[in-house]
Amino acid sequence: MVDRPAAVLSAVADRVVGRGRTGEWLRGSWLGHPVHPLLVTMPIGAWSSAAVLRLTGRYDAAQHLVLIGLAATVPTVVTGLAEVRGLDTPQRRVALIHASANTVGSALFLGAYLRREHQRHATILGAFGLAAVGVGGALGGHLSYALGAGVHRWQTGPSTTPPDIPVQT
Repeated sequence: MVDRPAAVLSAVADRVVGRGRTGEWLRGSWLGHPVHPLLVTMPIGAWSSAAVLRLTGRYDAAQHLVLIGLAATVPTVVTGLAEVRGLDTPQRRVALIHASANTVGSALFLGAYLRREHQRHATILGAFGLAAVGVGGALGGHLSYALGAGVHRWQTGPSTTPPDIPVQT
């Protein structure tokens, strides 16, 4: 059911990010691990903080954070697309749903920003947006922790240190 759209996502990722040095850089070869998990903290943090500010009546500050979160989605999406290239079919299926949930969440936050004059509507849209990116984040965690996406890509192998050497504290 999702294999065809997942294959399309993979083709789009290859076209947008490429297979060469740029793609490797966006995947985090320079850092030793994927960059995407680091970047997701910006939109999630901004939008979570915006929700708290809305609940405390600080709507203007919340709007600034919603906008920061929207701006931060651009590099986050690009690095996420870069990660798709190294995924197998089961991982791509989850990645498609992960990306879809986050796209819905981002669209809801864009709606919240555009409806900023109607604070109640903006608050409701933001709450649904936060729920959607929460689902997307949980799926991203599942990709890494349960399915092993992007894990140990640049490591050379297990340490040669025997496990019985005591650690000094």
